[in-house]
Amino acid sequence: MYYTMSCPSPLGELTLAGDEEHIVGLWLEGQKYFAATLKGKPTCHRETPVLALAHAWLERYFAGERPSPSELPLAPEGSAFRLKVWKALCDIPYGEVTTYGNIAARLSEQDEGKACSPRAVGGAVGHNPVSIIIPCHRVVGTGGSLTGYAGGLERKILLLQREGVDVARFRIPAAGSAL
Repeated sequence: MYYTMSCPSPLGELTLAGDEEHIVGLWLEGQKYFAATLKGKPTCHRETPVLALAHAWLERYFAGERPSPSELPLAPEGSAFRLKVWKALCDIPYGEVTTYGNIAARLSEQDEGKACSPRAVGGAVGHNPVSIIIPCHRVVGTGGSLTGYAGGLERKILLLQREGVDVARFRIPAAGSAL
């Protein structure tokens, strides 16, 4: 059984989802792929201890603190590859960015040189079911392109600025451009 809870944020209304023990989702209002990874539908809209814990984490984050994803019992649902990518996202330090290519190279090293494409990483990043907490907003294109945020580029920029990232060094890609 999944539970959901709404909470306000500077980015608009957020929806948290979890079971009795784990956070399985966090989506921004209007986000692409909203609740797409849930196996089954949420059955109850209420605050649970684990959702309250995530809400408190978000309040700290938006207050300027630097809570770590590891503080929460995260259990996003996805393929083995997506889970590897989402784990790699959790290792990106607050206030820093990396590229899809860097993540792909790191995953290739971890998997004994098995090729991993930046596009495949981009697909997994774009389907991250626990936005903000699993910091997919910290990933940019190799050429400095601010691409690939299911919550919208405006929100990605706001999150990066909140973390002290100088976004002036990045560019917004033309519609339809690749990573």
